[in-house]
Amino acid sequence: MALPDAASDLGAILLAGGRASRVGGASKPLFEVGGRTLLAATVTAVQDAGARPITIAAAVLDEDLDVEWVREDPPFGGPVAGAVAVLEAWDRAVRLPEWTFLLACDLARPTRAVARLTADLAFVPRDADGICLADASSRPQWLTGIYRTEALHRAGAALPDHGRNAAVRNLVEDLAITVVTVAGDLTDDIDTWQDLERARTRAANP
Repeated sequence: MALPDAASDLGAILLAGGRASRVGGASKPLFEVGGRTLLAATVTAVQDAGARPITIAAAVLDEDLDVEWVREDPPFGGPVAGAVAVLEAWDRAVRLPEWTFLLACDLARPTRAVARLTADLAFVPRDADGICLADASSRPQWLTGIYRTEALHRAGAALPDHGRNAAVRNLVEDLAITVVTVAGDLTDDIDTWQDLERARTRAANP
């Protein structure tokens, strides 16, 4: 699904380099749900939305994906450090996208989440810095969002130690973000083995 012309300038930062301690250190982005990995599903979702560049903050997990890979140094600095490392790498590019998806790669249904963000972006106020989805309790899920790249870049540059061990809230707290509460499973992520089984069952019985 392509964005309207006014908001078609998109990139994507995908976060896939965590320790996954609740699943014994297994690589959550490589969990298969519905016949493909969560990582591949997320990449496909942002590709279908027209995002380019697409950069994954992690060690290389799948050489077949048409993406760039960037790793924070030292590794395991948290999602903010991963995002900042990508933004710093992008800063050396000739041209940055206007908008950037910022997505964790453990979303149970990334295709639906990206489609919702894509559709809602057209209605974001002109003075807003981005949009993120919130779960049914109205709790913002900052890593299921799309943000102005320049605003993310400024916020990341202001953090000490390149964002290492920073809370995601520290990255976005000074941004003007439209939070959209969604029902159902659009913001569900996979943190545990039970979450994985639930996602696989749901994929098998849509």
